[in-house]
Amino acid sequence: MSVHDCTSAGAVAASVRSGETSAVAVAEAALARIAAYDAVQPHIWISRASREDVLEAARAVDARVAAGEDLPLAGVPFAVKDNIDVAGFETTAACPAFAYAPESDAGVIERLLAAGAVCVGKTNLDQFATGLNGTRSPYGIPRNASNLAYVSGGSSSGSSIAVAAGLVPFALGTDTAGSGRVPAAFNHLVGFKPTKGRWSTRGLVPACRTIDCITVFTHDTADARLVDRVVAGFDVADPFSKALADRALPVKRIGVPRRDQRVFFGDGESEYLYDRALETLAGLGEIVEIDMAPLLEAAQLLYGGPWVAERTAAMRDILARDPLAVDPTVRAVVEPGAAIAAVELFDGIYRMADLKRHADLLWGEIDLLAFPTTGTTYRVAEMLAAPVALNSNLGLYTNFVNLLDMAALAVPAGSRANATGFGITLIGPADTDRALLDAADAYLSAADLGPPPPLDLEGRMQTVKLAVVGAHLKDMPLHWQLTSRDAAFVGAFETAPTYRLYAMADSVPPKPALVHDEGGAPIKVEVYELGVAEFGSFTVDVPAPLAIGTVTLADGSSVKGFVAEPRALNGAEDITDLGGWRAYIASRA
Repeated sequence: MSVHDCTSAGAVAASVRSGETSAVAVAEAALARIAAYDAVQPHIWISRASREDVLEAARAVDARVAAGEDLPLAGVPFAVKDNIDVAGFETTAACPAFAYAPESDAGVIERLLAAGAVCVGKTNLDQFATGLNGTRSPYGIPRNASNLAYVSGGSSSGSSIAVAAGLVPFALGTDTAGSGRVPAAFNHLVGFKPTKGRWSTRGLVPACRTIDCITVFTHDTADARLVDRVVAGFDVADPFSKALADRALPVKRIGVPRRDQRVFFGDGESEYLYDRALETLAGLGEIVEIDMAPLLEAAQLLYGGPWVAERTAAMRDILARDPLAVDPTVRAVVEPGAAIAAVELFDGIYRMADLKRHADLLWGEIDLLAFPTTGTTYRVAEMLAAPVALNSNLGLYTNFVNLLDMAALAVPAGSRANATGFGITLIGPADTDRALLDAADAYLSAADLGPPPPLDLEGRMQTVKLAVVGAHLKDMPLHWQLTSRDAAFVGAFETAPTYRLYAMADSVPPKPALVHDEGGAPIKVEVYELGVAEFGSFTVDVPAPLAIGTVTLADGSSVKGFVAEPRALNGAEDITDLGGWRAYIASRA
């Protein structure tokens, strides 16, 4: 194994244990990767161990291996979200005014270090773990590893990028409402959120203490299993810890949202990728549509109900002492919790008990849930312009999980055209963590997704795919409008069988009108890719009654393409049966 390619914690540890390499060599390579990536994304870390401290820790691991210790994580570099205590580092929760120096390691850190792992630093996060997007930090904004224009996801933003960029094989995050799952989806990672109490939360700055979980980001399920084997187990010093248990989970019935309840916020690519994931899952078990409404009601109680007060309780000191030190969006989210009365809280507890009973009974009908991790993603600029509304969209499919005491595992399910990741989350009853990993293995093997897109190191050019159907086809009169904009030919395709094609009357040069019609047929199109600016200038030149809309292709994916206003059909000839514009032009000749 090359220490310069250490995306697998298991492979690194095996190489160090066997003597093929050393923990020091692994540490040196990790430090070099981190230093190089700083030029791309300088906001991943809040604090880092000094070079000498990292190498000293690595030398200690090499000595332990030489002495005969069998260390499951021998020499594996890892990163820690900066709301988890690591002795020797300040814990900031991304709020400098809150920072303190912990006297001891968090429970999970103790176990990782005992297993031979080497902590290289503390990562950035949405302040006080309040957010799912990664933009709410005074330490800067980590961005998506595959497209720097897009959010990383949060609140475990820095941890997800540290793994996605190949800086460390695994990193710890936390998860209250989806913070260990959303960033995994956006960055093509596995995000393992254990059952509440499976991993100790001693030494964690709480967000909502009764439902917080520490999580891990990895590139594959094998590493998630490995970390779980090391850190899972009862911690007597954590009042929320519980005895370790593992339940079987035969995957025969897979619950998914009813089609009318699936929300993708206008993101046709996410909808397409979810449908494709369901096709894969259908080969593993029966797909059962369920009513999401009770789950969504539980989710609403997290930020729209009395559970906000639990966040307020966790931040009461800093809110009283120095409220302006708190990010304005975070402050706006948590301050209302101070006004929530005990009566309202107990009403919420009673309602949550009702909803949990419903969720528990759901497991009699299905074995696990397979939801989109998120319905869409956003550019950083978009998130900053509407920080609350868009953040809420990201939590639609995640917010209920911890409240209802479920285990969850986010796994990749494809890439959007902009290279950001789309993922699904497998959700099961409490204590089905290991079984979810098995189910994920079966899904990922069947899905055969291939490698993720390459890292974005300079700012990826934003492009748009455009389907043309008539005068803009190659060798047609208006094709120059594409070539003059350096449009790249993607391929020849057919639309879904839900379109009709018309030859418009009195159009010069002759042009067709493509109209959506459930009784239609497949129509031949060509797809081109343009830069966003070029696409905008092209769209400006499109004359009425034509317009640019969204066209669904035969495989179910969507691209931008020519559509028509109703007036385009005045006097038009229906040429759908010809299957495309070229056949019509040939028939006229």
